Amino acid sequence: MQMHDKLLQYIQASYHFNSAEIELIKEYFEPVEYSKNTVIEEKGNVPRYLYYIISGYLRLFHFDENGNEVTTHINCPPGFFTSYFNFINQTKSDENVECITDCELLRITKENLNKLTEESPSMKDFSISVFHQSINYNENRSKELSTLNAEQRYLKLIKNYPGIIQNVPIQYIASFLGMKPESLSRIRRKLIN
Repeated sequence: MQMHDKLLQYIQASYHFNSAEIELIKEYFEPVEYSKNTVIEEKGNVPRYLYYIISGYLRLFHFDENGNEVTTHINCPPGFFTSYFNFINQTKSDENVECITDCELLRITKENLNKLTEESPSMKDFSISVFHQSINYNENRSKELSTLNAEQRYLKLIKNYPGIIQNVPIQYIASFLGMKPESLSRIRRKLIN
């Protein structure tokens, strides 16, 4: 199966695209592959692309005032990934986008996404729904960080994204869940016993 077919399957689950629109999607989304630990968008720059993940894991991270890495988002395939707010507004991001594993991605520039949404009403509707999902996700995440304890956050993560444990280093998961790696190790040991 070609990379574009996976994207088309994903978006056609909710929206109908005619053959002309499908050709535009294939034209505007560029297939790329990156190896593990590659930073594909750097902080201080305007994010150049919105990525659709065919395979692999990505994260958003920044450094706090003490120089510690803070992972703010980990994405599991399938789905879209970038520093959304900065990509949409074409402003400089304070976060890096990094491939945690080897990744197969499709990418589109803001300019081409604009063209695509102008030329395809279905793509416009789909894009709006993707950005709404991103906003909802971030709101839920903020709520979870403030209302769930560390163990509850971990259990919810592995229930919703079971593949994450096999593919993402423990220090990234801990940072994403708002805890130290030692705390996460303790929680995991407790759950195993």
